[in-house]
Amino acid sequence: MGGIGGGLTGSWHKAARLRAVLPIMASICVIGTGNALLTTTVSLKLADPAIGASVIQLLLTAFPIGFLGGCLSARFLVFRFGHERAFLIVALLAACATCGFMLTADMAVWFCLRLANGFAMATLFVISESWINLYADQHNRGAYFSIYMLMTSLAVMFGQLLVQAAGPHSPHLFLIALVVILAGFCYARFVGGRWPALPLPPPVEGSNGGSTDKRFGIWQLALLAPVTVVSVFQAGMTNMNLYTMTPIYGERIGIDAVSTVSLVTAFSLGGMLAQGPVGWLSDRIDRRLLLLLQGATAVGLCAAIALVGDGPHALLYALFFAYGMIALTIYPVGIAYANSRLNSRHMVSASGGLLLVYSVGNILTPGLAAGLMERFAPQALFILLGSGAFLVAVAACVNLLRRPRAGVTPCLVSGGKE
Repeated sequence: MGGIGGGLTGSWHKAARLRAVLPIMASICVIGTGNALLTTTVSLKLADPAIGASVIQLLLTAFPIGFLGGCLSARFLVFRFGHERAFLIVALLAACATCGFMLTADMAVWFCLRLANGFAMATLFVISESWINLYADQHNRGAYFSIYMLMTSLAVMFGQLLVQAAGPHSPHLFLIALVVILAGFCYARFVGGRWPALPLPPPVEGSNGGSTDKRFGIWQLALLAPVTVVSVFQAGMTNMNLYTMTPIYGERIGIDAVSTVSLVTAFSLGGMLAQGPVGWLSDRIDRRLLLLLQGATAVGLCAAIALVGDGPHALLYALFFAYGMIALTIYPVGIAYANSRLNSRHMVSASGGLLLVYSVGNILTPGLAAGLMERFAPQALFILLGSGAFLVAVAACVNLLRRPRAGVTPCLVSGGKE
């Protein structure tokens, strides 16, 4: 009876902790929905043939540059205001930036607004991921992160559905995006309740009371898990930029706006449905082997999309759905591999470093892709994205073939494998 009672108590405690984080996950989902809607709306506006290629390249780099700034500043904001207040402040900034798109069509102002929007979203992601890592323990961190990834996937899909519901050419898309982001802010501030208190960090052996959490930099991450660094870079190239570039790609190959939004929806739906099965699989096979298979498959899918071009829409939907299943799950598998190799006290600094790598992929891709599409053909977009997937496969091979580094002790979670 004592064993049964202890098991019930443990299950109730785990359920209580999960219920405590759900409001935070819901806030991210709602605000992310507004951001996804805003991103697609801006891309649809930029698909206008009257807008020059140089203006498109400049505007497409604004969001990732702001994203990089958010990654660099989030740590300071959390230190100054705490996780919860920093989250609310930056969510309000995202709403203000969205409001600006309704007030002017000047491209210079739009550049500044996209900078602010990228800064806000990166900061929200860093705050949320660092808080989840600190709140979770070794036995539920993977589950919490899977829920977080599911919420971000749902947000992107809901954003595309709102575009379809309102119509790609609706004059009210910016207003809808503002209302959704404000709804996420109001939910976080007035409905979700106070964030649970974070547990005190465990004492570190050999500590004399000082801070022992030295920052775990990108170079250390690259030496420890190169496949993770490359996977996160690939995710920065693909995940956000596919939503940004697909409307422009569709216009260049002659696909109407409604079908283009449907392609993005298929991509998002594939990623959302694959999160659970891929997460389950990554706990049961070598994650490096899984990343190798994902990278190779993504290369083939990118080549197929480029070859099909403006072919049968049903085939394009199927290819984008399958590509979403692969491309949107590389990031969590790569993160899980790194976390299995890290000491828990390094996870927050490592998370910030990996988001910096993600933002670099974000910054490099839009301008480069727009230039390649203008110089060669629209299909150059998927040649570029396929090259990122190829790098993931190569890095996974490197990780599989090399000897383990001396002095590194894997920290496997929930039975997961390297």
